[in-house]
Amino acid sequence: MTNSKRRKALLASSALLGGVLVLSACSGGGKAADGKGGDTSQAKADKAAAQESSEAQIKITPADGSDNASINNSAAVTVAKGTLTAVTMTTADGKAVPGGISADKTSWKPSGQLERATTYKVSATATDAKGRAAHENASFTTVAPAHSFIGSFTPDNGTTVGVGMPVSINFDKAITNKAAVQKGITVTSSSGQQVVGHWFGANRLDFRPEQYWKENSTVTLKLALDGVQGAPGVYGVQQKTVTFHIGRNQVSYVDAKTKQMKVTQDGRTIKTIPISAGSPEHTTYEGRMVISEKFQQTRMNGATVGFKDSDGKGEYDIKDVPHAMRLTSSGTFIHGNYWGGPGVFGNVNTSHGCVGLQDAKGANDPSTPGAWFYNHSLIGDVVVVQNTGDKTVQPDNGLNGWNMSWAQWTAGSAA
Repeated sequence: MTNSKRRKALLASSALLGGVLVLSACSGGGKAADGKGGDTSQAKADKAAAQESSEAQIKITPADGSDNASINNSAAVTVAKGTLTAVTMTTADGKAVPGGISADKTSWKPSGQLERATTYKVSATATDAKGRAAHENASFTTVAPAHSFIGSFTPDNGTTVGVGMPVSINFDKAITNKAAVQKGITVTSSSGQQVVGHWFGANRLDFRPEQYWKENSTVTLKLALDGVQGAPGVYGVQQKTVTFHIGRNQVSYVDAKTKQMKVTQDGRTIKTIPISAGSPEHTTYEGRMVISEKFQQTRMNGATVGFKDSDGKGEYDIKDVPHAMRLTSSGTFIHGNYWGGPGVFGNVNTSHGCVGLQDAKGANDPSTPGAWFYNHSLIGDVVVVQNTGDKTVQPDNGLNGWNMSWAQWTAGSAA
């Protein structure tokens, strides 16, 4: 597969953020897989890890990234070649949804009707006959009335986030009257920083200041969209105020050339961690990237981002990747790696585009670099990736608008 074709495949399978994040596997900006399965040491290591992984196959419906999902009888979790051990379903702000696992432990359903126009997150764990755990995560949004629009936003009310966290709003319908909609939304900070919105297409509006948020400040988002016409015959319904807190100032710098990551707080280096970035064939995007999701363990399947063998299956399918944190919506993560030898980290770039840190299988060893970084990171923290030889990540590929100059950013405002 050519590089351009792989990128088109990634774009085609990506979804905008705002509670809807589709891909969960490593991908960067490098050359695509050649479809022959590869004979690199990393490919062998990935396949070996997959062979050690659980045989349990978890399926979450509606599919990850779905919108306009039914509020009646649509949500379900099933498992083949295993039994469910835990399922949690929450709204985007963390409210738990009651549900139960079936007597034979092969399925789960919520116990009541879902809410309209609500984003839900589902996390499921299952074990196979040998007791090996598999994990799956998904997010979907339920149907909204035909003649209204809503905006799914991040971050959630009451959360504490990193200094790079933008306010990102994804509308369930295309907005043509952008000026009126943006006028109905205000974002302010207790720091007094000027905050400006930027439109990415017709459905996404992000807000940020010129520089990172001031640490320990409070940000307030007000949605006054009730009755605002977003498009002909389509009106807003939201009246909501959201506040979130900015934590300490943590920015981490990944250098693919030295294969080291420096973690800084308030400009001071607090730890240096050996890493392994994307291989020369699958280089990692460069640029300023914001952590948008955290999973203690998750599945990464190469097929979801175009890395396939000749049989159409993923070059790798690892169901228990530890301490995974999303950097792009197209599948770039910084995550723990237990299948690479200790000599990999700090010495050679071997991944399919992710940034790997040494870790332990099961994500239960707090002494590993992967666990340390996960436990010291917030959603909204910034990871700056340098010297990979690849292009700068697109600002709308994840929460990565910091890769635009202030002039570029303000030019995208409709206010």
